[in-house]
Amino acid sequence: MDILKYCCLLFLAFTIGCNSGINQETKLNFEKDDGGITLPDGFQAIVVAKNIGAGRHITTAPNGDIYMALSELHNGNGIAALRDNDEDGKAETVKYFGNQTGTGIQVHSGYLYFGSDTSIVRYQMTDGKLIPEADPETVVGGFATQQQHAVKPFTFDRSGNIYVNIGAPSNACQQQMRTPGSAGMDPCPQLKNHGGIWQFSATETGQTFQKDGQRYATGIRNSVALDWNLNVNELYVAQHGRDQLHSLWSDYYTTKENAEQPAEELFRVNKGDNFGWPYTYYNWKKEQKMKAPEYGGDGETPAEKGKYENPIMAFSGHWAPNDLVFYNGSQFSGKYKNGAFIAFHGSWNRAPEPQQGYKVVFVPFDGPTPSGDYKEFADGFAGKDSLQSPRKAQYRPMGIAQYKDGSLLISDSQEGKIWRIVYTGN
Repeated sequence: MDILKYCCLLFLAFTIGCNSGINQETKLNFEKDDGGITLPDGFQAIVVAKNIGAGRHITTAPNGDIYMALSELHNGNGIAALRDNDEDGKAETVKYFGNQTGTGIQVHSGYLYFGSDTSIVRYQMTDGKLIPEADPETVVGGFATQQQHAVKPFTFDRSGNIYVNIGAPSNACQQQMRTPGSAGMDPCPQLKNHGGIWQFSATETGQTFQKDGQRYATGIRNSVALDWNLNVNELYVAQHGRDQLHSLWSDYYTTKENAEQPAEELFRVNKGDNFGWPYTYYNWKKEQKMKAPEYGGDGETPAEKGKYENPIMAFSGHWAPNDLVFYNGSQFSGKYKNGAFIAFHGSWNRAPEPQQGYKVVFVPFDGPTPSGDYKEFADGFAGKDSLQSPRKAQYRPMGIAQYKDGSLLISDSQEGKIWRIVYTGN
């Protein structure tokens, strides 16, 4: 074979390998059944680890180490650290550290940031070390203890700021919490310190909520899913809609309406925005904000037009969006570039109707707004066609993170399973 033919064949092999999603020489250990979930054609899954513990959000370091927040302590520790030593996609080393449980977790500017229910801390990362060697520093403390919606997920912008969800400590700001027929407090006093997004410095330590927090947006019941979209330099959050329309206001809502409404909403958030909780909710079938029954609504009366911001996309009720990630990698095909993945965790409030959610969807974006409807990306987590209770789900997708090569990680809150989704073209 002459040198020209050899070079041509070498170039052809390289081109085929690149266009198939991953190099054909890869030794990634894919699952025959994709780890029990379903994926679009051309994608395959690796089970990175399982039985790690009740997983919450997940993040990765530049070297590929994975960190997952836990909702229950594992031998006194609240963070799991995983390392794939031989690059087959599976974690051979799993360690635990930290003495608090939480949800928010992200590697940022050489630190591992972690959000418990009452504080945001950070650990200095050390090259080559899976577990941080130094004790954590408190970035923000002083968040109030609350019995509902206490989680503190967060995201970062390019300007040195961190944005923290502070969920509302109630369902609908009623005078008597979750009591049939109880009116809402007007104005709702909970909005002073809850029910929105607060901005802090991401680089300063020793901050407190009361002294240093700036309210960025309000009227958001609880946004476990949030991400700063670097493509347009703006904040996006997905809200958990309110519960119990039928059980609290049975004169106005049927059990079926209770299961389907209100919408789970995707918001594009600018400073000063008000999205209407607890005074309104969004009816995805009517495509409009409605006056909440606690504030004089009857299921048919629209909210005051123009007073509150509308969602940029709405989903069926009680799917429970628990993470949101804008995809900026190149491992997936071009249609995924700059779009958003949302993990839906499922909720109890659809009962007695069958449960829904328990999936990861993809929302295409063109600039600051969606360019089309959402598509199911990963499904089958629940393991049953008709699910009556979240506790019966086999898996519940919770966190999403982009891996170093552009593949996608998904965490599970039931047993702590982690999937890595890779585009292979097969």
